Amino acid sequence: MAGVSVGTVSNVLNRPDIVAEATRRRVLDAIRQLGFVRNESARQLRAGHSRTIGLVVLDVANPFFTDVARGVEDSANDAGLAVILCNSDDDPAKESRYLDLLEEQRVQGILITPVTATNQRLEQLRKRGTPIVLLDRRATDDTQCSVAVNDVLGGELAVGHLLAQGHTHLAFVGGPFTTRQVQERQQGALQAMRAAGRDPGELHIIETSALNVAAGRDAAARLAGTMPRPTAVFCANDLLALGVLQEMTRRGVRVPHDLAIVGYDDIEFAAAAAVPLSSVRQPRQLLGRTAAELLIEEATEDSSHLHRQVVFDPELVVRDSSDQKIGRRSRHRLPIREAGTATRGSA
Repeated sequence: MAGVSVGTVSNVLNRPDIVAEATRRRVLDAIRQLGFVRNESARQLRAGHSRTIGLVVLDVANPFFTDVARGVEDSANDAGLAVILCNSDDDPAKESRYLDLLEEQRVQGILITPVTATNQRLEQLRKRGTPIVLLDRRATDDTQCSVAVNDVLGGELAVGHLLAQGHTHLAFVGGPFTTRQVQERQQGALQAMRAAGRDPGELHIIETSALNVAAGRDAAARLAGTMPRPTAVFCANDLLALGVLQEMTRRGVRVPHDLAIVGYDDIEFAAAAAVPLSSVRQPRQLLGRTAAELLIEEATEDSSHLHRQVVFDPELVVRDSSDQKIGRRSRHRLPIREAGTATRGSA
């Protein structure tokens, strides 16, 4: 209908920049009139890979991963790729099934926050030629790309702030402790205690079974029965912190007058809470964009690609939930800090 060869039509669809504008317009007009839709399965069979990348996250219900996924989508869209989103639910068996599916779909590469620190399945995929970039995880060596946040520093910032506010009875809420992020945030909290000349053993630790609001409410119920009750709590993520805030408010505990709370991630709901939540901010969309850029680069450059391990520094955002010196009301509230530019370095 356009009066050109099949090869020219293929070029218009796949490499339009090499086709003359008038010819390209004629082919696109014919496509619109005919309602033609290319057979992507046939194209994929011929090319050996699809125009998709896989994204495997631990919990798609967590707003942190929603924001990360948005950053991944932005980079993929710029590269003309689609994203297949998979939710592992922190379940190794479910994660493995999704990895099988993504390999069957011949995705160009996979971004993953793995359930466990070591994963033989990921090594198998890499050996068979599927690029893998670790997201919100640090690579153990320089043979693959990873994008993560310095969570030890984040824990130090949170507890250092609470100690500076005069709190002496502090608690850490998070879990399960098999989760790398929880481990490192707790490690940072303990380091802040040592730096302040305090015994790390004084930090009251409550392990949770999950990183959600319900687990935060349960932790708050346990904290309420602790004697002496902590005057400040650092939670491993904002969902836990919101759960602690809800339960303590229900029990008549005033925040921050009776209990200061600091969360982690700085999701949108943190600033919108009944008592705006102090939180350690991660550059969530930037994490996703950077990881996707590294994956696309590796998939297209192949042997010339240089593996990088990118680590961003978090920042503390102080809001009402911890903005008070212990023992007295604060006359001057600290302003809410806007997002700064995260620093990037190599692990």
